[in-house]
Amino acid sequence: MSPVVKPKREKFTLPSKYLLFILTIICCLMMVITFTTDVFNKPLNYVVGYIIVPYQKGISSIGSYFSEKKDALVNVYDLLNENANLRNRIAELEEENTRLLQDKYELNTLRELYELDQTYDSYTKVGARVIFRDSGNWFSTFIVDKGYKDGITPNMNVLCGNGLVGRVSVVGPNWAQITSIISDNSNVSATVINTQDNIIVSGDLASMDNNVILFSQLIDEEQKVTKGDKIVTSDISDKYLPGILIGYISDIADDPNNLTRSGTILPAVDFEHIEEVLIILDMKQSVSDEELKNGYNSLNFSDEILNEEEGEEENTEDGE
Repeated sequence: MSPVVKPKREKFTLPSKYLLFILTIICCLMMVITFTTDVFNKPLNYVVGYIIVPYQKGISSIGSYFSEKKDALVNVYDLLNENANLRNRIAELEEENTRLLQDKYELNTLRELYELDQTYDSYTKVGARVIFRDSGNWFSTFIVDKGYKDGITPNMNVLCGNGLVGRVSVVGPNWAQITSIISDNSNVSATVINTQDNIIVSGDLASMDNNVILFSQLIDEEQKVTKGDKIVTSDISDKYLPGILIGYISDIADDPNNLTRSGTILPAVDFEHIEEVLIILDMKQSVSDEELKNGYNSLNFSDEILNEEEGEEENTEDGE
């Protein structure tokens, strides 16, 4: 028995032109409905608000986050550049400030030297800079950048600050060693201005720890010398020119022998900070032993001539 074959139904097909016409009518109707009513606005707004808005907020938040990060990175980069520029500027200002402070210090030093030069304007002087000093806190001995090529000779007096530093002890071609009055082996004949009493000022580095030097052999029976009296170099000093300020009496007491007095002097020079000095080119006039002997011989010879002349006058008077 053969199988029953059902006949195939023909598929319904709508011609394309009719389909396009129907869709066009539907679109026109939808446009008319959309423009004339809000039937579709509310559902669409609801769907958009429920689905699109949160997504849009998320996208906006992410964009804002990355935008803020980008701005922060830009700000950090700008701040780093500005910080580097400021550091360079600070370094330049610190260097300039250091240079200005150094110039100010040198200017003040030169002003002090100028005032000191004017104080002792009767002496010819030359300036010198300290280039080396011995170890320790005090300038007991030091070397300056002037020597015999500049006219420097031993025993020339050296000034700084407000008064006497010391004297030239050794001279080279372009350097000279200065021995200050605070050295342990230094002794200076000095005078108390107020009373014209003579004393001996002695260097003592141990006493300089208290910023003083020693004096002794003061004969002051009436005790007129007091604290604060000014001490200058004496006329009878063999190496120092007269009238140069040494310092001021800071302490005074009677010696055990009850005949002399001694004490300490506050120096007029800051022996801890010496950079520029003035060297007096004028030398102390001194008389050697040979010249002194010749002077005595000349004096004795003059006395003999005078005695002979007096004897001749007496004989002449007797003859008359």
